[in-house]
Amino acid sequence: MTSPLATEAAPFGRVLTAMVTPFTRDGELDLAAAQKVASHLVDQGSDGLVISGTTGESPTTTVAEDGLLLSAVIEAVGDRATVVAGVGTNDTRHSIELAEQAKKAGADGLLVVTPYYSKPPQSGLLSHFTEIARAGDDTPVMLYDIPSRSSITIAEETYAALAGNPLIVAVKDAVGDLNRGAWLMRETGIKIYSGDDVVNLPWLAMGASGVVSVVSHAAARQYADMVAAVDAGNLPEARSINDRLLPAVKAIMNYTQGAITAKAALELLGVLEHRTMRAPLPEATEEEVAIIRDGLVASGLLES
Repeated sequence: MTSPLATEAAPFGRVLTAMVTPFTRDGELDLAAAQKVASHLVDQGSDGLVISGTTGESPTTTVAEDGLLLSAVIEAVGDRATVVAGVGTNDTRHSIELAEQAKKAGADGLLVVTPYYSKPPQSGLLSHFTEIARAGDDTPVMLYDIPSRSSITIAEETYAALAGNPLIVAVKDAVGDLNRGAWLMRETGIKIYSGDDVVNLPWLAMGASGVVSVVSHAAARQYADMVAAVDAGNLPEARSINDRLLPAVKAIMNYTQGAITAKAALELLGVLEHRTMRAPLPEATEEEVAIIRDGLVASGLLES
């Protein structure tokens, strides 16, 4: 149960989609739709999926639902892609429970976001990450550094302290500081995955292992081609792909929350029957759907 492209240099694969969590029209977990979405994403070029992350509306799902969703996705695509379980919360005990559940379900990795709202000191982050990694036993961990949502950034000294933990192997970086990321890769050996579609190409050019993407709900094949172009040293081709995707990236990432736009994109592509969200996130308005449609069409991802 792992990506065919997972290597020591890219331990979770190259193109991971931060997958939405489908719900029925009355707001219940829709496992059949989740398996359909997972299969579609892998068919289109994602070699990894992140389940129960922010784009998966994890603040609104229960521990039991997270376990059911993870098992369903592993059943659908676990033989073809890396399946990473989002287990990070702002409660270490809760995160440990999720990590233990993910380990039992057979997750290939754990995504652990910095504890939001609580704003712990760096010593608290170090303890939090270490305890969750221990709970996952031998399951490798990808940290998620996103200060715009958590209000804290993982300090370079904390990364250095974590470097000795063989289970903490990567970080989904949404800090946006390429120079800092290059320094972290050089000094600590941690692998970086781009956590912001706007800077996927710059990160790949800087040596990032891959991307954890929202836009790949609609453009997984294109991102896989971009990764291949960078690997081959063909930066003109990589830039060309990036340029073509700019309208879709703008439409999906700039107007409202990513889970909202990703579900709307999947509905437009015929993968989801509807774009039901759980409160407090509303579903995309018709005006927002029109913006997303225009972006997908302009990027060649949807016929006009």
